[in-house]
Amino acid sequence: MSDTVISPTDTRPAFEKINEVIAAEMERLGVPGVAVGIYYKGQEYTAGFGVTNVDYPLPVETDTLFQVGSTTKTFTATTVMRLVEQGKLDLFAPLVTYLPDLKLSSDEITANVTLRDLFTHTGGWVGDVFDDFGPGDDAVKKYVDQMNKLQQLTPLGKIWSYNNAGFTLAGRVIEAVTGQTYEQAVKELVLDPLGMDHSFFFANDVMTYSFSVGHETVKGESPKVARPWALPRSVNPAGALVSTVIDQLKYARFHMSDGKLADGTQLLKAETIATMQKPLAKAGSIADEVGVSWLIRHYGDKKTVGHGGTTNGQLSAFQMVPDEDFAITVLTNSNSGGTLHGNIVKWALQNILGWDIPDKEHLTPSQEELAAFAGTYTGYGSVIELAVKGDGLSLQAIPTDIPGLGKRSTPPPTTLAVVDGERVVGLEEPYKGAIGEFLRDEDGQISWFRFGGRIARRGQLTDPAK
Repeated sequence: MSDTVISPTDTRPAFEKINEVIAAEMERLGVPGVAVGIYYKGQEYTAGFGVTNVDYPLPVETDTLFQVGSTTKTFTATTVMRLVEQGKLDLFAPLVTYLPDLKLSSDEITANVTLRDLFTHTGGWVGDVFDDFGPGDDAVKKYVDQMNKLQQLTPLGKIWSYNNAGFTLAGRVIEAVTGQTYEQAVKELVLDPLGMDHSFFFANDVMTYSFSVGHETVKGESPKVARPWALPRSVNPAGALVSTVIDQLKYARFHMSDGKLADGTQLLKAETIATMQKPLAKAGSIADEVGVSWLIRHYGDKKTVGHGGTTNGQLSAFQMVPDEDFAITVLTNSNSGGTLHGNIVKWALQNILGWDIPDKEHLTPSQEELAAFAGTYTGYGSVIELAVKGDGLSLQAIPTDIPGLGKRSTPPPTTLAVVDGERVVGLEEPYKGAIGEFLRDEDGQISWFRFGGRIARRGQLTDPAK
């Protein structure tokens, strides 16, 4: 914890200090551009650092547009909750109520899956699917029409594993009940009422403003522009919003103000906002629990509610502490931005709110116990190799092709320490502090490793979805 806790009546020292921390992290990690926004008890601070594009450098300003990635999922959920209040949707009704032609991996799954399953990432099918069905208004529908091909990895509603595909399905439900495209519905029901007039889904809108591009940063080399810039339209509901730190703070204030707009208008009921932030399922590795799309982390008796995002070379953080009327968003334009924004958010929690966030205690299991964890774990989009290393494990993640995401570089290996029972923590960047979890099957055998929120099945598989 910081020796000096910042007073909520004078946050200027913290804002001045965080500038120095960001600048140092940008230099250390090779991040070309960063925008930060902080809100605390009525005070707001925004700033831009660096450049938008190393090839055509323009300064990052507070109104520079960045891809916010999976923070978009919370906009999808917020749109759904507006429709719930209008009586058009029910979180617990089978989706076939709204999509009678829906077909998933089995008749049983199709008949029983609900919006709750989608928003808690417990659908159980392969989730990191970014297939491109063109730029037309039918892109989301075409994506959903192909979801019957996605293999079911775990039983419906049972195991948390981060699932992008589920949110495109939720976007299709929005289209079905509103008669609008997903993007039109989100704009009408959320963006426009909140005055988020610098938040867009389409490149045609973005390119008329200052905007950032992603970068690939390899240690010891200069950052290179990452291409493609845009995600396929078919996955817009899962992660395609482009926004600014100013607009992101408007969104944070709304969700921390019991659903009220800046002028006092009640856009969502206070009970609805509370429901969204209430734990609905246990999560794992990247969060402790999940509500209606919100990821919840506990730090003793304190908690954060948020959801960051990752696109091709753009990584962002978005965290709220409703109990303390505090929010922070950090937008970056490098694949190493995850380390930066994680460190900045932690610094803010410690130095602005005065939280004590101790490192997890490392255990020293026997070599036999470690050997039980070692092996190959295959997921959709990566193969993870775990080997015994001293009192812990070494992890090497090897990316495999995911259509629509572009070429991804192989990260360096990292050491994992065992922290409690069957959980481990990364010791080196870019995975420093990342939690991994081993999951057992009904026979008590270790059959899955959950890392980065995704589960990978034990074994070298030709097709991880089977």
